[in-house]
Amino acid sequence: MKQSNLSNSTLILGFFDGIHIGHRKVIESAVNFAHQTGSKTVLLTFPESPAEYFNGKNEYIYNRNFNYEIIKSLGVDVINEENFSDLVNITAEDYLKAIIEKYSPIGIFTGFNHTFGANRQGTPELFKKYEAKYNYKYFCIEPVKKDNAIVSSTLIKELLKNGEVESANNLLNSNFVLESEVIKGVQRGRELGFPTANMVYPDKIIGLPFGVYKVDVLNKTGVMNWGIKPTFNNENPILEVHIPGFNGDLYGKRLKLKVLKRIRGEKKFNSTEDLKSQIHKDIEECLK
Repeated sequence: MKQSNLSNSTLILGFFDGIHIGHRKVIESAVNFAHQTGSKTVLLTFPESPAEYFNGKNEYIYNRNFNYEIIKSLGVDVINEENFSDLVNITAEDYLKAIIEKYSPIGIFTGFNHTFGANRQGTPELFKKYEAKYNYKYFCIEPVKKDNAIVSSTLIKELLKNGEVESANNLLNSNFVLESEVIKGVQRGRELGFPTANMVYPDKIIGLPFGVYKVDVLNKTGVMNWGIKPTFNNENPILEVHIPGFNGDLYGKRLKLKVLKRIRGEKKFNSTEDLKSQIHKDIEECLK
């Protein structure tokens, strides 16, 4: 790790995908401590999940830039990224020494399940053990439970994979967001009387099941369809959103779709008239 002028910091350690209510408790506890001690909060993280390093792939709840927007909104002063590959094979104490050398922290905050160093030998107990030696206070934040289940990014991903968007949003204390650029489509929606903005599902983001969803887009209610459009025998999945009453040109713009709830699963219709009738019902449901 390189030297830094961020000495006497309050450190927050973790990957924090999704910034769920458990993550928020860790971050808010650290921000409060920093305010009390007059220090800066520094969140130390990685550009990619450790799971991607070990497994070669990983699905995320949010892209990192959006994740960082949320973290900053919670009052964190600085977000520093380190390369996980530089740290994964060093001993837990050497890992800790490197952090101490760079940040001289007065406080270190982690979640209850945070591990670090070779073979994940670094644990909350190790942080506690070296408090006096390295002159910092360590705070291990206990898990947050909802309906007797520990809130985690893994749990939220499972809910999203099952289309249980409202439950996932409840644990995020925010909305699941899909962000992508509007591209040219075949304009079939326009021909049907329901113009849509077409997008590619964002890479590496957890996949929702095909279906129709209520979304918030451009501060308006939208109807999002995600799937292969079986009525027209499409093969490649496409993400498209219809914004009732909107007629502007969105080509080339990046849209953030706040996904609010799943309306129904994907369905093949016998005729375009049947499809149009269902789209009317979907719009009515979303506008409730």
